[in-house]
Amino acid sequence: MTKTINISYCHCSLDELAAADRQLVEAAFEATRQAYAPFSGFRVGAAARLRSGEIITAANCESEVFPSGLCAERSLLHYYATNYATDPIEALAIASDPSERECYPCGACRQVILDAERRQQSPIRIIMAGGGTATTVESAESLLPFTFRL
Repeated sequence: MTKTINISYCHCSLDELAAADRQLVEAAFEATRQAYAPFSGFRVGAAARLRSGEIITAANCESEVFPSGLCAERSLLHYYATNYATDPIEALAIASDPSERECYPCGACRQVILDAERRQQSPIRIIMAGGGTATTVESAESLLPFTFRL
């Protein structure tokens, strides 16, 4: 039996984003300045807006002992889980420097975002920005339609 998966997303210029989403993307771009990326030179920042309105950020951190480094998204979500878990994440923005193109999360990050959605029992809107544009999805399930579950 053949089945079809449809994925809805919004693609627009950064200027077309709502003010709150533009602010979150700017925080993610700002977070790239804190990245430690001496090997790849690819600095990634992530910013999450919590239901309370607070914005938290993190950046990627590379290691000589690859793959011991950590992506910005996972750095942020693990920090969030131990410090803010009672304040659900409403939106998560991801940006990179250089940013010639939009910054999409790796497979491991997609699963960890989905794990966070399941823990908080609500979706997280994901804004992937770069190159002057953004793609937005309403849940990590749109990025990882065949998810891992125990």
